[in-house]
Amino acid sequence: MNFSVILTTVGILAAVSAGLSVIISVADAVLNNYGTCQLDINNGEKLLSVKGGSSLLSLLASEKIFIPSACGGKATCGLCKVGVLEGGGPLLLTEEPYISLEERKQHIRLSCQVKVKTDMKLRIPEELFNIKEFLCELVEVEDMTYDIKRLRLKLPAGESIKFKAGQFVQFYSKPYGKVREEAFRAYSISSKASETDHLELLIRLVPNGIVTTYVHTALQVGDTVRLSGPYGDFYLRGDCEELVMIAGGSGLAPIRSLVYDVIEKGLPHKMRFFFGANTMRDLYYMEEFTQIERDYPQFKFIPCLARPAPEDNWQGVTGFVTVALEEQVADSVSKEAYLCGSPGMLDACIKILKTKGFTDETIFYDKF
Repeated sequence: MNFSVILTTVGILAAVSAGLSVIISVADAVLNNYGTCQLDINNGEKLLSVKGGSSLLSLLASEKIFIPSACGGKATCGLCKVGVLEGGGPLLLTEEPYISLEERKQHIRLSCQVKVKTDMKLRIPEELFNIKEFLCELVEVEDMTYDIKRLRLKLPAGESIKFKAGQFVQFYSKPYGKVREEAFRAYSISSKASETDHLELLIRLVPNGIVTTYVHTALQVGDTVRLSGPYGDFYLRGDCEELVMIAGGSGLAPIRSLVYDVIEKGLPHKMRFFFGANTMRDLYYMEEFTQIERDYPQFKFIPCLARPAPEDNWQGVTGFVTVALEEQVADSVSKEAYLCGSPGMLDACIKILKTKGFTDETIFYDKF
């Protein structure tokens, strides 16, 4: 066996491989160097010069134009819609599930999926220009359950946030541990809309969740937290007589804000709040909602346990929330439903509500 030939061959292959790697790196740098791109927003209302190559969502955020996004730009929430009239390229497969045929005619795109490669003409709702960024101080943390924390965040002196009960903010985590980049997720505001100098959030730990792990393991009282908002169209609508409210887990957050909004404004709505959990250890704010029920006869609180443990000695509704809905909600007459929680739970509840006369126009939901 001629080892010198083998070594020579290996050396040649290594050199070729290294050369290809350099060529690919250079080509990638050249091909992805889109230079400066011009963003024309709302027919010249705003003109921005940005460095191409990143998502439209992130580049707009860098210019302090905050487009709502609950998933951190992963194309799983469908919230970051804007009009891309020119320069966006073809609709991507990742966008198709979230863009209706009518929206496609209007050139609606998911800004997290559109890469800025050239000059673009955009259409962005005016109200999004009013969204602000806040650098808040974390002043209090409380364990509500084994996997849900309540955060109380104080706004800087002289600043305030005006939001509608039910809306959310985007929460930006900092690099920590092995996570080297900032990330963001959407969390509903659980505090009263009348309290504008601070916010409260309820954040459940999601296994392997970048932001929730940051909150539960790295964030400390006294830390500065960056937020933007408010966002969302999950808020009280019409003039109905009764509100049916349904939540599970941290979905309680916007419902809590809605309940206090009705009470503080003296609105005449009757309210029934169905809160679904697995066992007693998943329940929280029990004393608070029970006290509200005592103080305000128009409010009824119905906690439901799907799988109560023997030691729970549970005397309330046993079964999924859907069981209570079937038994306690009559046919819809001047009612609206507000739901917040997991997609599976909400889909099951919406199906039941529609059998009772609720329609798409009277059902409002926020899927976590």
